[in-house]
Amino acid sequence: MVEGNWTRVSEFILMSFSSLPTEIQSLLFLTFLFIYLVTLLGNSLIILVTLADPMLHSPMYFFLRNFSFLEIGFNLVIAPKMLGTLIAQDTTISFLGCATQMYFFFFFGVSECVLLATMAYDRYVAICSPLHYPVIMNPRTRAKLAAASWFPGIPMATVQTMWLFSFPFCGSNKVNHFFCDSPPVLRLVCADTTLFEIYAIIGTILVVMIPCLLILCSYTRIAAAILKIPSAKGKHKAFSTCSSHLLVVSLFYVSLSLTYFRPKSNNSPESKKVLSLCYTVVTPMLNPIIYSLRNNEVKNALGRTFHKAMGVRTAFCRHFEI
Repeated sequence: MVEGNWTRVSEFILMSFSSLPTEIQSLLFLTFLFIYLVTLLGNSLIILVTLADPMLHSPMYFFLRNFSFLEIGFNLVIAPKMLGTLIAQDTTISFLGCATQMYFFFFFGVSECVLLATMAYDRYVAICSPLHYPVIMNPRTRAKLAAASWFPGIPMATVQTMWLFSFPFCGSNKVNHFFCDSPPVLRLVCADTTLFEIYAIIGTILVVMIPCLLILCSYTRIAAAILKIPSAKGKHKAFSTCSSHLLVVSLFYVSLSLTYFRPKSNNSPESKKVLSLCYTVVTPMLNPIIYSLRNNEVKNALGRTFHKAMGVRTAFCRHFEI
């Protein structure tokens, strides 16, 4: 609908991977469906195991459980619509649907950045102050830290989404991406967006860099503490408690930085789609795998939970046989 020289957009078209042949899109659908299901299953298992096993009721696994919740939410925001565009060619998304997707993308993304810094602080306290760790990371403190990790996503997502979607849109309504990310949607705006772009750049730098600096500070202190441990076995044990988190942080920040902090001359829409897949689809799948394979406590807990479930099933079957 036209108002003056502006077009009021009622829906957007996600270009996604429409430029690829149908056979390639079908292959991508099967690949991303597998990744999507593994992500949901893996993170759900982490949540269930850390709740069910008393050995995993420590602060570290409390934050890991929160992280898995965020990963599931992050994946649910992106993957279902992307799968729809690939298999059913359902490329349209309503104005409200696009705004909602962008809001929750920002919310889960910002919360994840802050929670990774909180998890690094937890590892710092555990390694540098092991005797005081249970007192410092008591249930009330860890609940406050978790809430403080989730909260920053709300104002950031609210301001950026409401501000962007208050602009008039004109001309094409085709979003050259597989979800409603800020840069491709911003290109469709027919108004001066300089102030918004400055805010978005500053906000992104703060959201990414402040948690990143906190993580670097924590791991600098952790490395210094590990180097002071006399035995090689003690050093290995201390490092193993934070190696999974360090690997997850590296994957997240490398893919995020390559997507949003590359020069525009090297940042074509197609390359950005590929890089965006890394932190929106691939990384959420890898995180539970990393924490399961590199963490003996989680592997043992998964085994105990499985045997317990099989025992209950066997007892249930015998009861009905009798």
